[in-house]
Amino acid sequence: MIRDTLTAGEARRIALAAQGFGGPRDAPVGRRQLTKLIERLGVVQIDSVNVVSRTHYLPAFSRLGAYPRELLEELAWARKRPLFEYWAHEASLLPLSTQPLLRWRMEDAREGVGTWKGIARFMRERRAFLDRVLEEIAARGPLSASELEMGHKGEGGWWGWSEAKRAVESLFWAGELTTATRRGTFERVYGLPHKVLPAAVHAAPTPPRDEAQRQLVAIAARAMGVATERDLRDYFRMGVAETRARVGELVEAGDLTPVTVKGWREPAYLDPAARRPRKIAAQALLSPFDNLIWFRERTERMFGVRIRLEIYTPAEKRTHGYYVLPFLEGDAITARVDLKADRKAGVLIVQASHAEPWASGDTPANLAAELRRMAAWLGLESVRVEPKGDLAGALRDVL
Repeated sequence: MIRDTLTAGEARRIALAAQGFGGPRDAPVGRRQLTKLIERLGVVQIDSVNVVSRTHYLPAFSRLGAYPRELLEELAWARKRPLFEYWAHEASLLPLSTQPLLRWRMEDAREGVGTWKGIARFMRERRAFLDRVLEEIAARGPLSASELEMGHKGEGGWWGWSEAKRAVESLFWAGELTTATRRGTFERVYGLPHKVLPAAVHAAPTPPRDEAQRQLVAIAARAMGVATERDLRDYFRMGVAETRARVGELVEAGDLTPVTVKGWREPAYLDPAARRPRKIAAQALLSPFDNLIWFRERTERMFGVRIRLEIYTPAEKRTHGYYVLPFLEGDAITARVDLKADRKAGVLIVQASHAEPWASGDTPANLAAELRRMAAWLGLESVRVEPKGDLAGALRDVL
């Protein structure tokens, strides 16, 4: 087979366009635009860290600009919503149409396949207790783990969770509970799927495992534009053998096109419908959990930057900071900023700022503009740059 060959730059621009970068960011954003973006991405990672903003709010800001944050909450957790929560990449928000495609993973959790052995063991050994939890939620309506005054209180086990928390999380992973809503402290409230999910989704037939996995790989391919097998596998955290089989089937069906990307060691696969822009005029701060960069191997291969999350690294050993957002400028990552929102003082603090070797003379001004845009979106009045990092001086001058 003669493969099409892409340059590294072409692959990078294809990936950025597939991820929704390069479009206008000043137009008003409504329910339709936000839903469409999340459908395009296929999945948005959830994380509770709130140093700047919880990560699930940031991908839309990076691509669409200053949208109303409460709009995402409405799409995710209001009564009539197009999204649901499940374990996809990590804890994630996904379009409701994806729910049947993940039922094989719910079954794996119940059966203890792969990483789910501990879950399945707990569900077998404590089935009577789990049934009592389900009965309680059926009788009282959606509840958080803290509202279930049942079982032992955090005597160890998984992360020191209480028995009630272990129960609802096991039932969530197995698909016997789902997220009804989230409360102000970001506490998950669990409900019965047939009462929370739309009837059409709950009653939708469960596709065969291989068909569901093919659709997930196809969603990942559309969201990434061009990707290696490892990239495709990581997007929904699938297994090695099953991803390889599904990729082969999609290639045979003409739904993936094998390509060679110059500088990439592994073969790649192109979404046949992917756009091939000659230029990407992006300017965005990226959450460390953004779909574009969450697979660090792909990020390094595509952008030439090594990104590591340093939240759990002792302060004196951190290279770039605690909660670092890379700065996407055009089709390159040109800088990184360690940000903190001081909500009481109304200030977005740049705790450290570093430039990549290829940053241009325009980078400080472009980054400053994006920091002001983010501060305004977060309801903060100003930006303050601390004198740490090789970009701090230039950034302070333009701010």
